[in-house]
Amino acid sequence: MGRDVSEGGQGMAKPTRRALLAGMGAALAAPVMTGRAWARAGGTPVDLALVMAVDSSASISKVMLDFQLRGHAAAFRDKAVHQALAGGPKGKVAVQLALFSGPGTLTTLVPWTLLAGPQDALALADRIDEAPGVAMGGNTALGDCIVQAVRQLDVCPYSADRRTIDLVSNGFNNGGIDPRSARAHAQAAGVGVNGLVILDEYDWLEPYYRENVVAGEDAFVITAANRHAFADAFLSKLVREVV
Repeated sequence: MGRDVSEGGQGMAKPTRRALLAGMGAALAAPVMTGRAWARAGGTPVDLALVMAVDSSASISKVMLDFQLRGHAAAFRDKAVHQALAGGPKGKVAVQLALFSGPGTLTTLVPWTLLAGPQDALALADRIDEAPGVAMGGNTALGDCIVQAVRQLDVCPYSADRRTIDLVSNGFNNGGIDPRSARAHAQAAGVGVNGLVILDEYDWLEPYYRENVVAGEDAFVITAANRHAFADAFLSKLVREVV
């Protein structure tokens, strides 16, 4: 099972300073939100709209990417997720699955899908298994991913009580927008950002994500020591986000 660390730790671990500076060289200002409501008129009401963004950069091998996608599919087949889906006031959740790497690369694998019960979740799991997981290579642009995911939430066809970005990666930001600016952008839009970090390359990523990436009052970071621990960690993360 992955280790869970909620937002609010003190300071940044020293090894992350170089990593952060690498990502800040190309920092751009995040766009200003207009303040409009995100509940779309006429859209089916849901408890949660969730963008699941999966790292497909150069630090992720094809084997690792397959583990990530199979872990996502397995979670939606789990009864714990089915129970969580039914536990909300509306009993409905909207999800989208996407891959990302460098700036401007967020690519939809499974478009917005309404989950109103176990059968919908099982069908989604099948779609994830059938999705073409392409290792993109390139940089890890966490900030750009967050900003693009907010845009996807803005065009979600469902009326959501909560909006969340579920970010999975094993790397730090090394291209594009500074993730601290991006998370401020997400917060201004009423969007939460949670992280699942795989510690197969950098064991200091947990505090880095807590201090620079996750956003929102209930934001949290879960860790997976390696690819074999990923499925359990993602299941725990998904259940917590849905509940």
